Amino acid sequence: MACGGDTWSDEPMDLTDALFAALALDSGSGSFRADAQARTVELAAGPGTDLISDPVSGKLTHTAPVLSAPAPEGDFVFSAEVIVSGPRTTYDAGALALYAGQTSWAKLCFEYSPDAEAMAVGVVTRGSSDDANGDVVASDRLFLRISRLGEAVAFHHSPDGVRWRFVRVFRWDQPEELAGLRLGFVAQSPLGEGRDVTFSKVSCRAARLADLRDGS
Repeated sequence: MACGGDTWSDEPMDLTDALFAALALDSGSGSFRADAQARTVELAAGPGTDLISDPVSGKLTHTAPVLSAPAPEGDFVFSAEVIVSGPRTTYDAGALALYAGQTSWAKLCFEYSPDAEAMAVGVVTRGSSDDANGDVVASDRLFLRISRLGEAVAFHHSPDGVRWRFVRVFRWDQPEELAGLRLGFVAQSPLGEGRDVTFSKVSCRAARLADLRDGS
């Protein structure tokens, strides 16, 4: 299986249906509904749920639901519009994720900050989490995108799914990171009473982005 973006070095192969067919709740406390025809996933996280390995305290919290499917072996682009509606609690988020195990994963979040602002947040975890805030977003929805380019992974976000802003790029090349690698969705509510997240316009294609920083 392989997985969507907008500017490609080759003609992309759409494998979104294969992604939906293989989705399974790997871990955490929550429930989901997936509609392949509508290209929509609804994921509900329970209260006090999170996916983080705190680099300061060393504490691992792995209670957020991770809904995923086997990732492609080669290059891919995976995107969705993430909708987090209604009143939000600090760190409430919906995210796209690469997942290789409890201490080996990366997520691109649409997250509510301690300053009461929605933000794009990138987290890369190899034992402990490298957590970095991105742009503030004045909306209850945001397109997120994860792209693999060989042994690198790139994160982007967009208000409309057309013009993409670069978040970060990092290596993802260790055997333990590639073995059994999965791709999917996360919802979390670390300090709240739970969080429902809708992922719409889900797209998963086998393709390679031609440029990471030109907005495409």
